[in-house]
Amino acid sequence: MAGLVAAARARELGAAPVVFEKGDRAGGSMLLSSGVIWRHRTLDDFRADCPGGDPALQARLVEELDDALDWLEQLGIEPVRRETGNPLTVGRRYETRALTHVLVRAAGDVRLREPFHEAQVLATGGFGVRLARERGLLRRAAPWSEGDGLAYGLERGAAQTVGMDEFYGRALPGPVGEDEYVGAAQLYARHALVLDDEGRDLGEAAWHESDIVQRFPGGKAWYVIDARALRQPVRERTVADLVDATRAVGGEVRPAEELPFELPASPKLVEPPFLAVRVFAGVTHTIGGLRVDERARVLDRDGSPVTDLHAAGADAGGIFTGGYASGLAAALVCGRVAAETALA
Repeated sequence: MAGLVAAARARELGAAPVVFEKGDRAGGSMLLSSGVIWRHRTLDDFRADCPGGDPALQARLVEELDDALDWLEQLGIEPVRRETGNPLTVGRRYETRALTHVLVRAAGDVRLREPFHEAQVLATGGFGVRLARERGLLRRAAPWSEGDGLAYGLERGAAQTVGMDEFYGRALPGPVGEDEYVGAAQLYARHALVLDDEGRDLGEAAWHESDIVQRFPGGKAWYVIDARALRQPVRERTVADLVDATRAVGGEVRPAEELPFELPASPKLVEPPFLAVRVFAGVTHTIGGLRVDERARVLDRDGSPVTDLHAAGADAGGIFTGGYASGLAAALVCGRVAAETALA
């Protein structure tokens, strides 16, 4: 998404950008997402959720996202919803195929199946595919995010951020097709007792649940829930609906008493029957990446800008370190900023 946004903004400013897309379609991992582009309500909230992130970059997202969403709609896309459904966040939801179409039209020259060799704006989606492969985790993203932008930046003398081992992910019932990345995600860790394969409690999940996924030993865990949890709402569905989605894709759901260990006592397990759902960590995108400033300029180890090099989207690290926020918001805001800086 970030590359298309940068090209659309550059073209609007009078340039003739070219988008080199490694894959056989445009839209990256945004096309596979729920399409919600959101921000925290305040910078303080953002800082609390992502304490290791760069405050200047976080401030740009909070301050500029609303205007950037208005700009998107001026390109010809209407939101499906003008709210996120989460009282902690502000944003809008878009149909991702329609959004991709609008951005491709606005970007102009988008060349599919053409890896880049030189670039002014890096927006290759981070290195989530490589990280998932190296750590034996599932991929929940476009298959081309191998870290090409990161490698190019490092060759040019760029610095990396902290948090290179962090990722945004979701609990999945197993390997699923791209069309199931959203629908099959198991988003109810806060209602579940989360256990490893020895029956050890993995602790509580943050509201976004990306943290608990990163704590799965070997990338797998059990979500144990009671009858009360099944009735809890999760966006437009219920936990029971999500468990049914696991069954529909061939995932494992069993009576909790069939687990090979004794369940620890928990206030989350009160009303029987108790169910155990097998879940696996799926990587959507990485959190660490190239170090950038608030103008999306890639920085070297001394903190100086690398000549004529910018980064946006998951190639730009240091925004969400220590937590999670909207990757689509970063792609939108930083993509626009990167284009404006490159043409300044």
